[in-house]
Order: sequence, then C-alpha cells, then structure tokens
Amino acid sequence: MYYAHRLIMAGSKAKEYKQFLAQNPDVSGIDLLIADLNGVIRGKRVVSSALEKVYNNGVCLTTSLFALDITGDTVEETGLGIVQGDGDSICYPIPKTLTTTPWHKQAMGQLLLTMVDVNDRPVFANPRHVLNQVFERFKILKLTPVIAVELEFYLLDARRDRKKRPQPPISKVTGKRENNTQVYAIDDLDDYADFLNGVSAAAQEQGIPADTAVAENAPGQFEINLKYESDPLSACDNAILLKRLIKGVARQHGMKATFMAKPYTDLAGNGMHIHMSLLDKKGNNVFSNPNDFIGSTTLHNAIGGLTATMSDSMAILCPNANSFRRFQPNIYVAMAPTWGVDNRTVAIRIPTSSADAKRLEHRVAGADANPYLVVAALLSGIHHGITKKIKPPKISTGDASADNPPSLPLSVVESLNTFTKSAFIKEYFGEDFREHYSIFKTVEKERFEKHVTPLELDWYLRTV
Repeated sequence: MYYAHRLIMAGSKAKEYKQFLAQNPDVSGIDLLIADLNGVIRGKRVVSSALEKVYNNGVCLTTSLFALDITGDTVEETGLGIVQGDGDSICYPIPKTLTTTPWHKQAMGQLLLTMVDVNDRPVFANPRHVLNQVFERFKILKLTPVIAVELEFYLLDARRDRKKRPQPPISKVTGKRENNTQVYAIDDLDDYADFLNGVSAAAQEQGIPADTAVAENAPGQFEINLKYESDPLSACDNAILLKRLIKGVARQHGMKATFMAKPYTDLAGNGMHIHMSLLDKKGNNVFSNPNDFIGSTTLHNAIGGLTATMSDSMAILCPNANSFRRFQPNIYVAMAPTWGVDNRTVAIRIPTSSADAKRLEHRVAGADANPYLVVAALLSGIHHGITKKIKPPKISTGDASADNPPSLPLSVVESLNTFTKSAFIKEYFGEDFREHYSIFKTVEKERFEKHVTPLELDWYLRTV
C-alpha cells in the first residue's frame, strides 16, 4: 500500500472529495500543492472534475521538484534532474486539506499533496517525510509532541519605492504610510482590521487553526499564531497553508505579504517561533514538574539536546543568505545556544505558564525556513537530549548576550559546513538527505553570490 494511502481509509477517499464537490458546486479549479525543499509551494491546477482521478490514482509531478532552488531552477548537481531523465513521481492527497480558497475572485479550491517514488516509498528529499521519520521515533518512546507555530510577516505596499525597496502599506484608516513601531498596538490591528478579519475568516473556512494576531516590532509587521496540535505533520501542513492564505488575502486587499527573514535593513526580522511540549500515553505533560517552576528533568534534557545540536541545525533554521541578517544585537534574536525562563533574549525560552501547559519556545528559525524541516530538527534535538540525558548549559538571566558571545554558525558557508559534517544530522535526517540538502544549498549559495547587488553599484561603481 502506498505511503500516502496509509493515511486515507479506502471508503473515506471518495467521501472526502465527493462531499467537497457537493458542497461547492461552483468551484471551477483545484490547486494541487506540495512544498519544496525551501518551503515554496509548487504544484498544478486541475479542473474540479479531475479530483476523482487524483484521489484514486494520484497525480504525477517531477521528482526534481525537490531540487528546485528559490528561483525555480533545477540544481542538477543533486542528481534529481536531467541525469535521471527528470522523471515523475506520484503525489497523493493529504487528508483533510481539500478546501476552498476564498481570496480568489472565482470559486477555487486547493489540496495538499505528498510524494512517493516509483517503488511506492516516500521520496527521501520530501521534507514532510523527513519530519515523519523523526515523529516515528517519539511513537517508540510513547510520547506525543504538541506543537504550535508562530509566524511573523510584513505587510507591504504592492509597489516598491523609487529605489525599488519594499515599503510599508498606506493605512486605509489613516491614509498615511506606516512609519511607527508599536508592539502589541491595538490601533495597528484596527487599521488593518479588514485584512486581519479576512485572514481569520479564510482560516476558519479552510480549517486552519489560527489563533491570535499581534502587531509586532516594526511598521506593518504582524504575527499570527497557530493553535497547538498533537500531530507535527498537521501542524506544519497548516503553517505552510497559512503562509499561502496570508499572501492571498493580502493580494485581495491590494497589498503584499512577505515572510522574508529580513526585508528591511534597519527594522526587525521575521521569525518562526515554535512552541513544544511532550505528552505521555496518559496525556500528562512530561515537561511539567509541580515542585520546580522551571520544569522537569525531561524538559532539561530536551533543552540540553536542543542547545547541543543547534549549530548542526542552523542550515535548516536559517536556510538563505538573507536569513542571517536577522542576527544582530538588541533585536531579540539569540546568537548563541542559550536558554532561560520568560526571557526573550535567549534561543530557547520557557514561557510563564501553568504546570500542565509547561513548554519550550524555540526562537531561532526565520519565517523563511521550511516548517517541516525546522520542526524535524527541533524534535530530533529533543529526542537526542532525552535519550542521551544531556544536561543543558547554565541558565541565562537578564540580557543573555552579555554573558554569551556569538557562537552559532552565522553565515551560509559556516552553517552548511557544520551541517555537512554533522553525525547528528546524518542519524536523524539520513545520509541521503544530508548530502542532498548540502549540495542543493551550496549550489544555491554560489548562484546567489554571482549576482552584483545594487548596493555594490552604489558603493563602488564611481568610487573605485
């Protein structure tokens, strides 16, 4: 039986798409979606009548989809392109992801897919499969990860400024361009109430468990949180789909939305904060210790594993050249593997909570990262820490950067070198994936570095 088919009961396959078409007879087309290695959504659009074939037989997409760089060009050095004939693999629906897309002018739908190879096995380069492999390790421990994803993003004017730089949108309420920084400002939420209400309505229609919206640390910057889920695959499916939803609703309101890690030189970057706890088979939170407000030994071991493997995982947490521009002093992005209680200057924060809600918040990844791979890296670190009983470093209080100078690999080259040599990555992600991702990101970096930037022209064209 196909990997994806294990997720779909034979009788429920037909029920899902038939029920959808009966409830949405005006839908003319369906976007079939799958996230690539960068977390970019790829796929194809089919007429709604093709759903029966998609559910029964799958749909073919090129395997080299997992070798497409951020521009959409194939990284042939991975061996997934022309050298193997650029062949297809079969993609199958992910249950409960067939929904309408309310931001389109015409009635449309979307469906998330996962890919298997010609031998009916998961494609090794599929980020969703990588996460599932790590998730299986927790089932052996009889522990269930509970996960919530927080995504920061900027709303932008659909037009760039005269120097082709992004700029904040003009508020429909005030008629002025955003230029202030008001963290948690309710007025900012009111100014963009139509957009935020549109996001909330679309999320509800699509079954995406979006929770709170917060005005963040820069003009036009917001954060939307997803609710906790006990299925890491579903949590990341919803993170991927929420990003698409936010971009779609922004276009509907004449704006753009970006999850680029650092779109502005002098303003805060966009992060992806992951909240995690672990439940035992009785539903008890194993991070909790009623006699210790910091948490249990299991939580301490989880932190120990995450801090010990953070450098190995930086190429996943910060996958692009722009990702590392977030790492600057005094903007709440840790540059060392630190942890603390209710402290936003650390890499791993233990939020204030009741005992049954004890959790950790991982604050290093950028919003540009692939959620499947980020969560896979974090769960791997937690599993490593728990099974090896790794103790965490000294807890940080106050400004963590004062006592912990930068020690993480803070460039593409350094992070990829660490990733490529990592026995930890090999163990949890597999040697094939480690090699594939290393080649893929190295070539992407080389392509990026060949470009002459506008700043170089401004600085050097006339002066040297």
